[in-house]
Amino acid sequence: MRAVSRPRDRNVAGAAIAGLTGLGFLLPVVYLVTRSIGLGGDLIATVGSHDTVAPLLRSVGLAVVAAALSAVIGTVSAVLVGRTDLPGRRVLRVVLALPLAIPSFVGAAALLVTFGPGGLITFVPRLAGFGGALLVLTLLSYPYVYLLVFARLRTTPPVLEESARQLGSHPGKVLLRVVLPQLRGAIGAGTMLVFLYVLSDFGAVSLMRYDTITRVIFSSRLADRPTSLTLGVLLVLLALGVASIERVIRRDTAPAAMADRRPPTYALKRFRYPAVVFVGAVVAGSLLAPIAAFVAWVGSGNAFLPELSSVVRPTLNSTVAAIVAGLAAATLLLPLAYFATRFRSRLGDAASAVVTALFAVPGLAIALAMVFWAIQAPEPLAWLYQSFPLLIAAYVVHFGAQSLRATQAAVAAVPGNLDEVGSTLGVGRLRRFLRIELPLIAPGLISGGGLVMLSVLKELPATLLLAPIGFGTLATRIWGAAADGFYGEVGVLALTTLLLSGLLTWLLVVRPTLGSGPGGGDFRP
Repeated sequence: MRAVSRPRDRNVAGAAIAGLTGLGFLLPVVYLVTRSIGLGGDLIATVGSHDTVAPLLRSVGLAVVAAALSAVIGTVSAVLVGRTDLPGRRVLRVVLALPLAIPSFVGAAALLVTFGPGGLITFVPRLAGFGGALLVLTLLSYPYVYLLVFARLRTTPPVLEESARQLGSHPGKVLLRVVLPQLRGAIGAGTMLVFLYVLSDFGAVSLMRYDTITRVIFSSRLADRPTSLTLGVLLVLLALGVASIERVIRRDTAPAAMADRRPPTYALKRFRYPAVVFVGAVVAGSLLAPIAAFVAWVGSGNAFLPELSSVVRPTLNSTVAAIVAGLAAATLLLPLAYFATRFRSRLGDAASAVVTALFAVPGLAIALAMVFWAIQAPEPLAWLYQSFPLLIAAYVVHFGAQSLRATQAAVAAVPGNLDEVGSTLGVGRLRRFLRIELPLIAPGLISGGGLVMLSVLKELPATLLLAPIGFGTLATRIWGAAADGFYGEVGVLALTTLLLSGLLTWLLVVRPTLGSGPGGGDFRP
């Protein structure tokens, strides 16, 4: 009798957690809908307008292409630095994640300065339009795929690959037929995040002069608020639809296995130089080109450089906010990710879709919703407005999808029979989870928290509207310096952001996923 009641208890508890999490994340959606209706917004008329249809199609097209390219770049990069003898792979594991910390408007400005007539590299045409926006957003967002795939690679069972090798399979076939199928969940989760991120971006498309739906939202937010809010609702509906479709077509990833050693490393041999060229081109375009622009800004004769004190304080604030938000997102969304993946209920799927959809909403709309609900809160909660907890809540709501999708991919890769074996041996439910399942989920959980952490470092609208008075971050300082034309200060602060991102990525994302067990054997063709 007890064996039957336990799953029911877990279902009830999981359903309660999923329901509460979904309701919490629904607050910004409720704000967009109620304010849009209250101000006379008409979703059907807005969607049918030519001024809306064309930018929407451009946004979707840009997001689809950028997501596809990011899936290829992120997956190949993760496999090369995670499972091959690529030269410099220990450093590249951190370097390849750093572009995620560069704000899109800063990255776009840096690439505009670097390439084209009058730039640092004059023989390359100046970037603009669809091509420029696609290049910038792909180079800055492929780490969404890279980090999740890299984490998943650390938990793939070496026994499957060793068996394939013993049967005579070439290392290339082993990677394609054994390793790659186990990465489907991580690739799908990362690709979805890229799609939603590109859909909500405003900075890069604005500088590249590519007319997308976010431009309409931002340009109409003051003069035509009903249209701006209605388009925010449209983005939520679009993201919900895409997330639902992805949920239907996504299949379970191959199960992970608990192993006492790391997966094997493959020798590149004759593919070493092409691999080096590929990774070098990715690093050059996504990181070295922006760094060159930052250094050029700092070294220019009329550069205004900030004092040390004005850099240290924002750095500390950004570090604290990023770490707290990453931990909060990973902790709060782990129960939902586990319930939605393990039990496959409609409530869990709905709550997951809501969390995922909010990543496609511009940060400004999320921040305005949080301000509205903070002002409407009862008197005992009046202190929440412009408080640190509300700022962290906004970060978790906006970037929670990153942690959720990463954790769901990790949970799906854990074989369910491990829990059954522990139950048969008489181990308690909590202990089974902590000792058996959590170690296998941990790499994906850490990577999801790391994605949130890197995104917080560059978040601007929520920080400007919700941060406590005097709580400046690197992102707000970069924005203020860029608005004042102090590009020397922008360069210093951007380089500081990259150094901070590299340190946090190594300590909290890459190092934990490497594990402490002995390395696997080498596979050579």
